[in-house]
Amino acid sequence: MKPVVYIDGKEGTTGLQIFERLGSRDDIELILIDEDKRKDTEERKKFINAADIVFLCLPDAAAREAVALCDNDSTRFIDASTAHRTNPAWDYGFPELSEAHREAIQVSKRVANPGCHASGFISSVYPLVKLGIVPADYPLTCSSLTGYSGGGKKLIAEYEDPNRDPRHDSHRIYGTTLKHKHLPEMTHVCGLKAAPVFVPILGDFYKGMASTIMLHNKLLPGQPTAQDIHARLAEYYAGQQLVRVAPFGGEEPVIYANTLAGHDSLELIVCGHEEQTIVTALFDNLGKGASGAAVQNMNLMLGFEETTGLTK
Repeated sequence: MKPVVYIDGKEGTTGLQIFERLGSRDDIELILIDEDKRKDTEERKKFINAADIVFLCLPDAAAREAVALCDNDSTRFIDASTAHRTNPAWDYGFPELSEAHREAIQVSKRVANPGCHASGFISSVYPLVKLGIVPADYPLTCSSLTGYSGGGKKLIAEYEDPNRDPRHDSHRIYGTTLKHKHLPEMTHVCGLKAAPVFVPILGDFYKGMASTIMLHNKLLPGQPTAQDIHARLAEYYAGQQLVRVAPFGGEEPVIYANTLAGHDSLELIVCGHEEQTIVTALFDNLGKGASGAAVQNMNLMLGFEETTGLTK
């Protein structure tokens, strides 16, 4: 029998993108709730308990409520909200971080899908901390430029309104309280002693993301050069299908945030010199930053080849 899959919250941006990746597949059975019953608790409960895998594409409180509707031991969840990303009872859904992460996802019943900005930060910082290149108490800083689709339907409509605020023509810095919702996840997963100073920036483009950390090499153990850091990251991710490290300095002396729009992969670009290094994670905020990562996790949980239905 084919695994049964249900998307709770299919009408949101992440849910629609997951549906796009799954809709034409013949190796699963995708069950769809009637449009007029998608907020009916009892109907949702039936679908949740009938599925082998449930994607939760909901606000945090609704995601917690959905898990509580499950009354069997077989339904497995992939939560795309922030509700469970620091919960030790849930496995973190970034398989490239380590073999232990991958193995945990494969057998897990509860997988927390990473956040978009968090994916960019963690993809560079986690291995650097694990390898001892960056100490857990290093004062990290990160800026992350994203397309407006990450804000969901309301923000998409705002940016695509022909009568929009003309200031939308330029990028805007937000999260200026420095308490962005991804910070607990970024700090927890990387094992940091303090949250990074994190600045998200919204651009006038639909999708794509470039998350950049900045390092002073002389403050790091052994004072590695940027080339040293590049070599260690390239070795760390060697053989991965959906995370790769570009040649040192990248393919050109500029980085465009929407380069990997439409792809489900992530590329790390290391630039710098003896004294300073930047590492930029380049990816699609709706791909490896959300829906693509969720489908990758589903593939691993069901024993499928992990890139099935995805675009590298």
